[in-house]
Amino acid sequence: MPINADKPHLWKADTRASVDQFNQWFMLFAPKAYRDTRKTTIENVEEGLTLTSDLTKIDAATIKAHPGILPMLRMATCPPLARDRLIGLADSSKNFVGNLELGKLPARISPALLEDHLGKISRIISQMLDVDIFPWLGEKRRPTDEERYRSSTIVADRLCGAVADPIVRNAQEKRQLALLEERLVKKGYKLKAHPPAAPLNEMEPGTFSFRMNVFVKSSNANARAVRIPVDAVIQPLDARLPHLPVLIEAKSAGDFTNVNKRRKEEATKMNQLKATFGERVAFVLLLCGYFDAAYLGYEAAEGIDWIWEHRIEEIDQLGI
Repeated sequence: MPINADKPHLWKADTRASVDQFNQWFMLFAPKAYRDTRKTTIENVEEGLTLTSDLTKIDAATIKAHPGILPMLRMATCPPLARDRLIGLADSSKNFVGNLELGKLPARISPALLEDHLGKISRIISQMLDVDIFPWLGEKRRPTDEERYRSSTIVADRLCGAVADPIVRNAQEKRQLALLEERLVKKGYKLKAHPPAAPLNEMEPGTFSFRMNVFVKSSNANARAVRIPVDAVIQPLDARLPHLPVLIEAKSAGDFTNVNKRRKEEATKMNQLKATFGERVAFVLLLCGYFDAAYLGYEAAEGIDWIWEHRIEEIDQLGI
């Protein structure tokens, strides 16, 4: 039986309660999450300054040896360069720059082409460095420790500002999973990874796993199975194998706009799961924050049910 998807008369009241809960958490804990990330980011920027000899050595060889410094370098320019803007200026590709920002070099590229792309990227960044933030560049001298730290904080703030929403979202997801873990452990469940090669319906009863990759059929009949990440996978204590575990996606949101832009993601995941495991697959959302009737109605129409975090006890209705 559905838990919330068939109760539209409760949606508005639940949305209000969920928004209140998210806002209370945000005011108390989001600043700390941001500060912690900012501290780590400052340290990363300082390391980037060291690797580039305080931005006096930005060349193909440096980026090739340390591709992960590219996001920091983009934020060191005037104006700061968005990833797509850098791609356009350097006549590069999304795949090429995306790999660099993940800290790795693109695969299957000739050494000559690699040098060409890296050379163009390094020249653009060198030409656009923000000399107001890095005064030692214009004065052709070494920076003081105070100047180096000050410039690192400015670049770190630019980096954190560009990813402020993901910082908060990741902190909230960790909190949701911690809440879920606490409840499951009290019921006698064990946190235990399921072997990747083992069938999902052979997961050990009474165990759960977080951020687990589940293999599903590809939309291309000739392609291999694809992996989709699932936030929580829980095999009921009384499950008789073979038995499909319960799959839960933890979701939080600080505004109504983004959830309605991204609501198709869960529908796609649900369709992949049904195509692989059948119509009876148990895939539900754990919601906290700004989820309105438009979002909820869309998910309900796609056969997706949900649990409100402010009524976490509803998880019992899943047989857990």
